[in-house]
Amino acid sequence: MFLTQEIIRKKRDKGVLSAEEIQFFVRGITDGSVSEGQIAALGMAVFFNDMNMDERVAFTLAMRDSGHVLDWRALNLPGPVVDKHSTGGVGDVVSLLLGPMVAACGGYVPMISGRGLGHTGGTLDKFDAIPGYCTVPDNELFRKVVQEIGVAIIGQTAQLAPADKRFYSIRDVTATVESVAMITGSILSKKLSAGLDALVMDVKVGTGAFMPTYDKSVELAESIVAVGNGAGMQTSAILTDMNESLAPYAGNALEVRGAMDYLTGRSRPARLHEVTLALCAEMLVLGGLAATEEEARVKLMAALDSGEAAERFSRMVSALGGPADLIENPDKHLEKAPFIVPAPALSAGFANVRDCRGIGLAVVALGGGRRRPSDSIDFAVGLTDLVGLGEQVSVGQPLAMVHARTEAAAQQAVKEIQDAYAISAVALTANPMIYRTIRP
Repeated sequence: MFLTQEIIRKKRDKGVLSAEEIQFFVRGITDGSVSEGQIAALGMAVFFNDMNMDERVAFTLAMRDSGHVLDWRALNLPGPVVDKHSTGGVGDVVSLLLGPMVAACGGYVPMISGRGLGHTGGTLDKFDAIPGYCTVPDNELFRKVVQEIGVAIIGQTAQLAPADKRFYSIRDVTATVESVAMITGSILSKKLSAGLDALVMDVKVGTGAFMPTYDKSVELAESIVAVGNGAGMQTSAILTDMNESLAPYAGNALEVRGAMDYLTGRSRPARLHEVTLALCAEMLVLGGLAATEEEARVKLMAALDSGEAAERFSRMVSALGGPADLIENPDKHLEKAPFIVPAPALSAGFANVRDCRGIGLAVVALGGGRRRPSDSIDFAVGLTDLVGLGEQVSVGQPLAMVHARTEAAAQQAVKEIQDAYAISAVALTANPMIYRTIRP
């Protein structure tokens, strides 16, 4: 029998918690026998004294087991159950492309995604921009769509890792979010509860990233790879650039349009393409669907060029209640903003994105993200035609096109975009898209 306060005391005094102590505490988070004050105290003790890898694995597994764990074995799927998770950024539309592409190559992708946080856009909000699309289907429909189409992108249900939900909301208001140990447990408990065989983690680096420095991003990636594999799920991580918007557009309906343009081949922005292919290829290799990265890339390009990936996207959208002709008639279904105005460059030279986070916050200010969890989202607003880092611009040339609900909101966003860019006399070299890959 354990005493909750003794577990807190042990961690406060830099002790190492046993798996049993961690399980006992996490059970208390779920059933309410551990108080909010005790959860906050343990969070602060972990924040200062950290957890070793064994503790992190035990913590992650205990949170996974706090609720329902999906089991795909009964369906006898002919391929691996795989997913990717991103730490979030601006213009990161990868999930919408990757799920259908991997499904077209024989993988099964039960993607349980989240809403936007701060300046980062959420995959779920993007799907909510599609009329009729149900982001919270019942378990039966979810399984059916994954089995028949190979991909379903939905929201987190209350039954999956409920301990994480309570723990996260307390960490959020007690200043203990930025702990690599607890972030690892939070991300992986949800992914493990989805019953995955393999996970590829996209950890962002740069001014638009969640982690403040490159070293912190590496630390998180290494932790996730070690703990994911320690918990029995094949896991690797790729560190990718977030010093500028990943796609030249950001905003919910605008990103859905961009994703469909990519899948159909109408437009494949280079940076987005590079990151998407790297993550998809890693998933195919981890899942045993390709022997090498080169072979994986050939398969993925074939899935795009044959139209098979776009077809999977279409079928997923209609199976989850969205329009069957979304790819053919986006204007019929996706909302458009009434005001579309350019954000002109104030001087001539080369574009440098001073603050990628500022670009994300401009989208939030337009109504495309949330300041509070209760805020509703305006799906139509956002930015398109964002100028890339190192591109030459003349005075008055648009740095981006602003899509806004009102003239006043548009003008405010124009100022924010002008502030987010610096125009320099020399062209800065663009950052590499992929910094490194971390495998077990």
